[in-house]
Amino acid sequence: MVAMEIEVVEKMDNKLLNRTEVRFRVVHTGKKTPERELVKNDLAEMFKVKKEQVIVDHIKTKFGVQESIGYAKVYKTVDDAGKVEPEYLLKRNKAAPKKAEKEEEVESKPEEKEAAQPETEGAQEVKPEEKAEEKKEEQKPEDKTESEKEELKDVKE
Repeated sequence: MVAMEIEVVEKMDNKLLNRTEVRFRVVHTGKKTPERELVKNDLAEMFKVKKEQVIVDHIKTKFGVQESIGYAKVYKTVDDAGKVEPEYLLKRNKAAPKKAEKEEEVESKPEEKEAAQPETEGAQEVKPEEKAEEKKEEQKPEDKTESEKEELKDVKE
């Protein structure tokens, strides 16, 4: 495992969004930049919350020093995180709320697609008929003009 020390540099409560915003410093001597998941787990332990409630926004390593600074948000509930955070951050942090909503949407979409398919199929069936009727209508005036021409010929004779 990566030997690292996390130090909270700044902590601010944001009551409007039901979260605590944290700026932290990670010292990772002799190791690579710590993975988001490891930092997330350590912050969850520090604040005594579930790891799903912690969203790590970014971790940036300082050049030439084995030290990183980062920004994370600790939410009161998982739902609060799902409401506020953009989808890409939830994916990076492997947070659950958006996935559950997507699964519900995916389950409802096949029903909607099935319901929509007969309408489109019916519309597709009507369109060729309409085209055929339009062709017939286009031919009828021509037929009438030809028949009128024939009648005119008969009348003249």
